[in-house]
Amino acid sequence: MKTALLVLEDGSQFYGKSIGANGESVGEIVFNTSMTGYQEIITDPSYAHQIVVLTYPHIGNIGTNDFDNESDHIQVSGIVIRNLTIISSNFRYNRSLSNFLRCQNIVGISDVDTRRLTRLIREKGTQRACIMANSELDAKLALCKACTFLGSNKLKLAYSVSTSQQYIWNQGTDRYDGKYSSDEIIPKKFFYRVVVYDFGIKYNIMRILVDYGCLLIVVPANTVAQEVVNLKPDGILLSNGPGDPNEYQDVIHVIRFFLSKTNIPMLGICLGHQLLALASGAKIIKMKFGHHGSNHPVKNVETNKVMITSQNHNFVVDIETLPNTMKVTHISLFDGTLQGIRYLDRSVISFQGHPEASPGPHDSVSIFNDFIQLIKKYRNKK
Repeated sequence: MKTALLVLEDGSQFYGKSIGANGESVGEIVFNTSMTGYQEIITDPSYAHQIVVLTYPHIGNIGTNDFDNESDHIQVSGIVIRNLTIISSNFRYNRSLSNFLRCQNIVGISDVDTRRLTRLIREKGTQRACIMANSELDAKLALCKACTFLGSNKLKLAYSVSTSQQYIWNQGTDRYDGKYSSDEIIPKKFFYRVVVYDFGIKYNIMRILVDYGCLLIVVPANTVAQEVVNLKPDGILLSNGPGDPNEYQDVIHVIRFFLSKTNIPMLGICLGHQLLALASGAKIIKMKFGHHGSNHPVKNVETNKVMITSQNHNFVVDIETLPNTMKVTHISLFDGTLQGIRYLDRSVISFQGHPEASPGPHDSVSIFNDFIQLIKKYRNKK
């Protein structure tokens, strides 16, 4: 029985089964090629107002649990999968994927030809879409709703997913199964104060920084520069997040203040990386269908080493527009796009991928260590 319908703005229709809440939802549709980590993906704030197609054919086999969320709730507008597994098995399991979606009123559709859908997105690019999951599936109405969605590049989504008030984060990875082992990690003791600009921060970024000895002061996306300076941080993290970086001109103005008036070390991740580049005069390009997955090869041009990385972005910094005060450190081996920057005149680095890799491989976790080394030098100078 067909109980759900997915319609794209080009008119393409996909019928399937409802696996989540009843109702309808609109958003930009993207595909993610990760084989694992569906819970982390759907709770990632960078996916706000997006419908995610999971290309791996069997989803739901380990259910969901209380430990693998990357925020406090599901962030996607909906999910599209091929097969929902009948049995969920995991020693931390406490609810099925379907129950997880229903409890948070998120729609989902299964029994979709995700190979065909992925090829369509690759050919035509990211599109607006609508999922209907109810007793009366109206394709014309779904198409109308999809086409009236503004699109994530027109919405200042980071403000909607950011914290509304400042708070302290002091939890590391020790209460989780995954360990980020390194001789450089300093457990259980805080040596550094780092201010985190929350544009849609993933929990695992903060857990890893705590492992490195950082006490984190998380601030809203619209926090003014002087308020951060008054906190006397040893470093500033500009987090990942959703939306078009060009829409955040007030944040760009704040970053310019840090770059010109202070010498506080900074690390930008994903959206934070793009905002740093914009603040320095570079330009941003919207990609055809973005990078979403955990198998993306990235080359460190300084060491000539290749790392497999986790990626989630629809925009990229135009490498041709970088000022001469910035040096390229990493590039994508998929398409040659810019992945990493180091400032030549500042203690500032940034990375387009997700070094916290949740889900994904841990090859790029060394980015955090590079940030800590900048903080150590800054502390020694002080």
